[in-house]
Amino acid sequence: MIDTTILHISPTDPDPEAIRQSAEVLRRGGLVAFPTETVYGLGADVLNLDAVRKVFEAKGRPPDNPLIVHIATSKQLDDIVDEIPEQGKLLANAFWPGPLTLVMKRTILISDLVTANLDTVAVRMPNHPVPLAMIQALGEGIVGPSANLSGRPSPTTGQHVYDDLRGRVDLILDAGPTAIGLESTVVDVTVEPPTILRLGGLTKERIEELIGTVGVGAGRGFEKRSPGTRHRHYAPRAKVFLAKSGDADAFAALLQVQRQLGKKVGCIVNSPLLAKLESGDYYRVLPSSLDILARHLFRTLRELDGLGLDVIIVEGVEEQGLGATIMDRLRRAAEV
Repeated sequence: MIDTTILHISPTDPDPEAIRQSAEVLRRGGLVAFPTETVYGLGADVLNLDAVRKVFEAKGRPPDNPLIVHIATSKQLDDIVDEIPEQGKLLANAFWPGPLTLVMKRTILISDLVTANLDTVAVRMPNHPVPLAMIQALGEGIVGPSANLSGRPSPTTGQHVYDDLRGRVDLILDAGPTAIGLESTVVDVTVEPPTILRLGGLTKERIEELIGTVGVGAGRGFEKRSPGTRHRHYAPRAKVFLAKSGDADAFAALLQVQRQLGKKVGCIVNSPLLAKLESGDYYRVLPSSLDILARHLFRTLRELDGLGLDVIIVEGVEEQGLGATIMDRLRRAAEV
């Protein structure tokens, strides 16, 4: 059991001493949980295989689930990827730092452990001063999957990290709630056309505005190149049911059935129609604005799950823009 330390740190002006401490933990092979604009990540020195193994152990992560490598400067790509395809350069120039992960051919310096024995590696540059400063202080990239137990809702606060990983990580840098609340978008730029392997905080529409039509979803085995695509993810302990957006009758019927079965039921809704349906300790109304809803979704799932519910019924959203990512996460949370 590790004695986990929590350091509260400014999300805009991180304390140099806290950054120095975090880099030192990484340098000696420890694990540091850190904030990003998307969700909290679990960091380890990408070139230290013992440290990378600790990431899998701490999360209970399947070994066939590749890790994302986080960098702070474009120069750090030289040790990580063999080449950057032209469309990858366009995307990186436009959206890094930011919620975009690019899948590219890896160098021999990157271990099979990081890539799940693939010849590609997933890389991103987070848009947050804390990890950028920490990676620069370390001097090289870090692996950075979400800092949660594998399969659980991704952490959007330092408390979420502590709830899942206390005693499993050395240090948690707590900078408050994350801004986006959903993971990065993963784009494979080794194929033509480039393909979105995981929907995320950067929408398909914005990507296509820059480089034209892209594929969406896995195919030809390429889903293996992205984390979060083949295993049950984002799920609370309670069983999740997904209801159609704005359909009050169907929602009420589903709620009634679960209660008749003797289930302790919680609800998450976002439309004005369903917001008027019910009230109570287990009923949560989120804003209909997609960016705000996304920011609070995982937090709300965790909050309701902490009440010991059997079932959580979640109202869906229209699958446009960020709504497509939200629905992707809800469907994965609802998988059996």
